[in-house]
Amino acid sequence: MQANESARKPGRVQSAQPVLEQLFALYPHLFGAEFLPLKLGIFQELLSLHPEQFQRDSLKLALGLHTRSTRYLQSVAAGKPRHDLQGAAGEPVAPEHVHFALLELFRRRQGRSQVDLRPKLRAQLLAAFAASGLPRQEYQARVLTKDVSANTLLEETFAELDQKLAKQEALRSAFNSSGKTPAEFADMYGLDPHDVILMLAQDRSLSMPAVNP
Repeated sequence: MQANESARKPGRVQSAQPVLEQLFALYPHLFGAEFLPLKLGIFQELLSLHPEQFQRDSLKLALGLHTRSTRYLQSVAAGKPRHDLQGAAGEPVAPEHVHFALLELFRRRQGRSQVDLRPKLRAQLLAAFAASGLPRQEYQARVLTKDVSANTLLEETFAELDQKLAKQEALRSAFNSSGKTPAEFADMYGLDPHDVILMLAQDRSLSMPAVNP
């Protein structure tokens, strides 16, 4: 838990601390040095397995603080799968949960930084979108909210993607009509030959459908 988070809710954190310590003692692989995304329904499972140790309200508070902690959100944002109490990886975290974790981490970091962190966030959002494997419309339907600033960041991310894909398509078209080898073409445009080869090797079927608005 970050110091500024604790400062905002000192009473709640203090009351939840004994439960968090119990969770760490019982399941250090989930609540220890590394926080792993938890399987859905783990709250009820903990109550059923440890009726003498956990009370509903205090466990709910502790898990709420745990899953809103920066360390936990970092694990979700990294796209790690959900884990059960035995530490076995299960279902993936939903794309919208990864998206919201990235946004929350950005808000916390931006609030402490004088540097504009939006370019880094857009790169992270773009990577999360690509990892989701979803078409753009479906992805947007999952992640759009009433938060105007968050939606604007997503629009900026997709605009950046469109520009990148348009540039790649223009270069690919120019290469196809040039009659040059990748090395010769790279030299003509001042590009790295390796980048040209990678561009030509890309499977367009993975990226181009996402251009549709």
